[in-house]
Amino acid sequence: MENYDYLVIGGGSGGLASARRAARYGAKVALVADGPLGGTCVNAGCVPKKVMWNAAECAEWLKDADDYGFQVEAPSVDWFKLKQARDTYIARLNAMYARNLELDSIELVRGRARLVAPDKARVEGRELGAKAVLIATGGRPSIPALPGAELGLTSDDFFELTTRPERVAIVGAGYIAVELAGVMAALRSDVTLFLRGERLLSGFDDLVSSTLATEMTASGINLMSAQELRAVTRAADGTLTLVAAHDLLHSGFDALIWATGRVPSTAGLGLESAGVALGPRGEIEVDPLQNTNVPGVYAVGDVTGKRQLTPVAIAAGRHLADRLFGGKPEAKLDYENVPSVVFSHPPVGTVGLTEAEARELYGVEVKVYTTRFTNMRFALTARKPTTAMKLVCAGATEKVVGLHTIGVGSDELLQGFAVAIKLGATKADFDSTVAIHPTAAEELVTLA
Repeated sequence: MENYDYLVIGGGSGGLASARRAARYGAKVALVADGPLGGTCVNAGCVPKKVMWNAAECAEWLKDADDYGFQVEAPSVDWFKLKQARDTYIARLNAMYARNLELDSIELVRGRARLVAPDKARVEGRELGAKAVLIATGGRPSIPALPGAELGLTSDDFFELTTRPERVAIVGAGYIAVELAGVMAALRSDVTLFLRGERLLSGFDDLVSSTLATEMTASGINLMSAQELRAVTRAADGTLTLVAAHDLLHSGFDALIWATGRVPSTAGLGLESAGVALGPRGEIEVDPLQNTNVPGVYAVGDVTGKRQLTPVAIAAGRHLADRLFGGKPEAKLDYENVPSVVFSHPPVGTVGLTEAEARELYGVEVKVYTTRFTNMRFALTARKPTTAMKLVCAGATEKVVGLHTIGVGSDELLQGFAVAIKLGATKADFDSTVAIHPTAAEELVTLA
């Protein structure tokens, strides 16, 4: 058996970050990966999604160019060229991750790991033992158990499309669904978004959810709420039909994309052999220090079902390495006030409590400040999408416990405000900050 100090199972953001931090403390590390390095984020998530979002932003600027005095012919996207350029970029990132592992003297083991004991795994006929084992295998797309569901694509499959579907159905109401819908619509596909419930982005503040629904509808996306899908069929001409409750048919789609969430990727890991406990959704249960119920076995990232964001996995993985190998026994990630962005059209930025959550926690001691306006980006354009912002404050000091914004620039302005909220800023602190004019961000320090 080959022995290591740290065996990391999973080549995504969390596993890579933890492995490299541990190696820099002098630990002997092996990392097992059965897919391209970088995991979901780099290969079928954050990175390729942001490239497509950028392409969609280009399309929207071109749409508005005439209003700014530019004569631009009706643009069309070369989807295959875009895909090739995006894939080339990602391949460079894959290679960079491999080089970084070499530079940190981490052994990269290719294959699917299976635990045979808490401190031992088998990979392609090899036995690897370690004092500490980290499971960071991420998640995978969830597909509904419906007849004909296999006719649809997952959100991962979306990035394999070599041509742009003219008419596409997207099923889901979460951030993946709204992001893909926004990209496809901006790049001139006819998009219908099917929601099982009544609202987008469940769990987000209502200001964000309702504003996004209005703006998506204004952009031409057909929102179909309260749709209980029963089956998918393919017609003789190759198009797809979605069968809903009461035999309601939605026909003529070139493509169907399931964006119905992701589930932890734990199948085939041999967790039962190691005695690792799973939660009700198949997630690996961990405490605030990333410990599983089995001593010496840890988990970070999407496989734990907690705050499924790349920076969260990275931070948790690094803190774990600090604790295990860096002489910092109390190191752990603080999961409160984690900022997040939805790259919808328009983008969403949010940190802290929603208004509903704050009222449940603080009751009458909550005060809310909101604003709606048209970003100056659209001062000359025919279309006037709304920017909306909300500060949620609590207590006599009006501590800012939540910030929610939707509109152009929300993705970039959030980071600095997230720092302020993490440090316990109050409404008075916001008000005492001189505004930067003319920007959207200034609205957050001038609310009355």
